[in-house]
Amino acid sequence: MNTTIQTVFRRFAASSVVILLGMHGTLSRAADTSAPPAMPPMAAPPAGVYQIDKAHASLQLRVNHLGFSTYTTRFSRFDATLTFDPRNIPASKLVATVDAASLQMDDAPKMCTDIVLGSQLLDAKKFPKIVFRSEKIRMTGAKSFDIVGTMELHGVTRPLVLSATYNGGYSGMADMDPHARTGFSAHGTFKRSDFGMGYGVPAPGTTMGVGDTIDFSIEVEFSGPALAAGKAH
Repeated sequence: MNTTIQTVFRRFAASSVVILLGMHGTLSRAADTSAPPAMPPMAAPPAGVYQIDKAHASLQLRVNHLGFSTYTTRFSRFDATLTFDPRNIPASKLVATVDAASLQMDDAPKMCTDIVLGSQLLDAKKFPKIVFRSEKIRMTGAKSFDIVGTMELHGVTRPLVLSATYNGGYSGMADMDPHARTGFSAHGTFKRSDFGMGYGVPAPGTTMGVGDTIDFSIEVEFSGPALAAGKAH
């Protein structure tokens, strides 16, 4: 009797699986037919002057801490102006400014933030701005390039190279975003001791302290010229 019940149950379960699979296929096809149409291709952004879209930008920094972890922090206030032509990227110009006092050290003890923002390191009251100015663009691929320039930090100006990628853009969308938009990713490194901030750098052969090398990454979008009248894309 038990064997008969088990056989019937197995057949019922198998039939149920087939029915459910068929329903899933039907529902999937129905969902496909009701899906919104794909966005039409956007026209390329025009040449012009672009301003940073602060709602879609981040500037993160990473540094070795005691050899135990890579501490990650960020600046929350920065600005940038970009002169850009996607058809002639090497002609681009960039000027970026960072508010040194906007360094965010979540949950760090006050003693640590006082050291970092005070005279031993950033000295943000005396040197409130960090400024990067591009000097030339060196293409490394179809959409990748090095931005060669200088960085002014802690009263010292030294060469700095950003490795960047142009992620794309469009000329604008009339009803949603009526200005051109472009997006970039970039990263680079520098030694803080080169800018007169050697406090806490570990002695040679040790990791007891905060690393000299600062690694940073940038994700940013820029808003540019207004969409020409009558053009949706």
